Amino acid sequence: MKKIAVIPGDGIGKEVMDAAMLILEKLNLPFEYNFYEAGDEAQQKYGKALPDETLEACRESDAVLFGAAGETAADVIVRLRQELNTFANIRPAKALKGIKCLYPGLDIVIVRENTECLYRGFEFEFDGVTEAVRVITRQASERIARYAFELAKREGRRKVTALHKANVMKKTCGLFRDVCREIAAEYPDIEFNDYYIDAACMYLVMDPFRFDVIVTTNMFGDIVSDLAAGLVGGLGLAPSANVGERNAIFEPVHGAAFDIAGKGIANPTAMILTACMMLRHFGYLDEARRVEEAVERVIESGKTTPDLGRNLTTMKFANEVASLLD
Repeated sequence: MKKIAVIPGDGIGKEVMDAAMLILEKLNLPFEYNFYEAGDEAQQKYGKALPDETLEACRESDAVLFGAAGETAADVIVRLRQELNTFANIRPAKALKGIKCLYPGLDIVIVRENTECLYRGFEFEFDGVTEAVRVITRQASERIARYAFELAKREGRRKVTALHKANVMKKTCGLFRDVCREIAAEYPDIEFNDYYIDAACMYLVMDPFRFDVIVTTNMFGDIVSDLAAGLVGGLGLAPSANVGERNAIFEPVHGAAFDIAGKGIANPTAMILTACMMLRHFGYLDEARRVEEAVERVIESGKTTPDLGRNLTTMKFANEVASLLD
């Protein structure tokens, strides 16, 4: 029995989580789901965006399934990643059948270092001057680079590309680039190259098929993964996983989207595909494949939420997917 800490969070997080739970419960797997609070509402209610009870439950669970956080995202999901040492953030950008997007057929994966860089939150202010400390270590760089190559090897992918800005940030990005090159030498069967982050953004827009697996630092990975999601249809389709040596957190890339929260029109595809990433993490490959295929079949049939051009509600879309799992 796997213990899953479920945190719907804020905004559309609650709505898309309900949709994903409908699918998961339909599968009838040996999972024990326990629900906890975190986010803006928790901050108002308890004075803490990430209550102690929630954090402890996440530590003791086999996985965390997370919806979205609003203004307190740094205090919730960023802190959770660091507290649980989920060092690898895996963000696929895959064009689904039936989606009108810029690059049909695109299938890339972004592997983002998840524990350091500017997101460590070392910011200071004195007399009208602010500064932020960027932390890049050899240990974390080796760990994420090796994870990217192992993922490529496991999934039969052909190439790993490291993104950095070593021509300007010579120490921090220089270390990250050099470590990636060192690790690449251990995987001679996998092609490796590296780009400056600004050039990579241009290439992603003009010719994203030159990429396969991207490995990069924390903030660059956050930015580039949203860019990649735009290439295949938007954040409503973008799942992600945060994986460590013991713990794992699964969350859609999108945020709380307060502008549409409560309207029942949020696209739950990203959350459902995120749940599929959790299923694969636990070895339920057939179940994950069935759900993924059901999602594509529903989308191909034209039954979609308003962001994709039709008028299904969040839960009607989920019910359409669930109906194909009988």
